Amino acid sequence: MQRIRENIPANYPLRKYYITLGYFGLASWVFSMIFHTRDFSITEKLDYFAAGASVMYGLYYTPIRIFRLDQHDETKKSILRVWTMLCVALYVAHVSYLTFWRFDYTYNMVANVVVGSIQNILWSWFSVQRYRRLKRVWAAWPGLIVAWIILAMSLELFDFPPWSGMMDAHSLWHLGTVVPTIWWYNFLVKDAQDDMQGTRLKA
Repeated sequence: MQRIRENIPANYPLRKYYITLGYFGLASWVFSMIFHTRDFSITEKLDYFAAGASVMYGLYYTPIRIFRLDQHDETKKSILRVWTMLCVALYVAHVSYLTFWRFDYTYNMVANVVVGSIQNILWSWFSVQRYRRLKRVWAAWPGLIVAWIILAMSLELFDFPPWSGMMDAHSLWHLGTVVPTIWWYNFLVKDAQDDMQGTRLKA
């Protein structure tokens, strides 16, 4: 988040979405650490719900950036309002089902994989289109990051017994998300700077 604050001006319309993404990620990591050190029902739920919120917010801001729903256009404003309400409703329904109906681990995994896969497809498409237009290596980063995340996610889907009773697939999944997180924020900064430069040239 610090890189976003330092390198993207406050008046850049997407900046608030990127900072919010950072807060969702921070909450997800904090609740994950708490749960992995203190395994209680409440810490488990907070871990799962924070992770779900982070994944859902990832899907939420993806079309905002790709289709620039942040722009001051009445049609896009209307679409953004509907999209916001839909994402909030889906997340509330997800949490409500797990809380009041049944804490279904398989459903939770499938829901997160589906939501994550949709944004991965969108970012991969965006990456190809952006690279074709700009011919810059950093424009292809989203697609490469998606590939990394898919490989790391396979650790969650294809679990195995802990090595030496200490390191398992889940711990390696967490480790595997560190580099792409840093890489992703570097992309957001470069993308915003390129966008702002293009806006100045058009002005």
